[in-house]
Amino acid sequence: MGASEWEYVTPYEGTVEKSLEALQARVFQEDYGDAGTYRSLEELWDDEEFMSEGTHSILDIDRVVHTTAAPSSYNIRDYGTLRPLAPDRVVHHFGTDRPTPGRFEELLAQARTTRRFGPDAVETLFDECRMRWTGVYIVLYTGDEPTHLGIFGYSGD
Repeated sequence: MGASEWEYVTPYEGTVEKSLEALQARVFQEDYGDAGTYRSLEELWDDEEFMSEGTHSILDIDRVVHTTAAPSSYNIRDYGTLRPLAPDRVVHHFGTDRPTPGRFEELLAQARTTRRFGPDAVETLFDECRMRWTGVYIVLYTGDEPTHLGIFGYSGD
């Protein structure tokens, strides 16, 4: 099936874990809620045959880790994780340590149209997530308040 890139801007719910849970509930409802195949996200995750291909969405992430260390394809526990973008990389991409939801959307739009492979490749925000079956989050601000999470990652092979 190939790799799928996914991205979201979701309200910040006080913790990254609560924000992820709320986002996953919304995506599950949108993608599977009316199909009748699965009654809950847990039931979806329990379907090993289906999940071996994945959902190619945030539903392939099952936990938040609070390390900015790069995940390793040799460590099974790194799969299915969502981790923060390192503070210096936030400043590198956004020019500030308090990026806004609007700026996050702008950088994603630029990344979608930027040549990322070959001799003229340019580094984009998407390059911060290099391992499949993982994601990265960035706390986004309105003024001085954290109001959203920007999330992006990949599923599939």
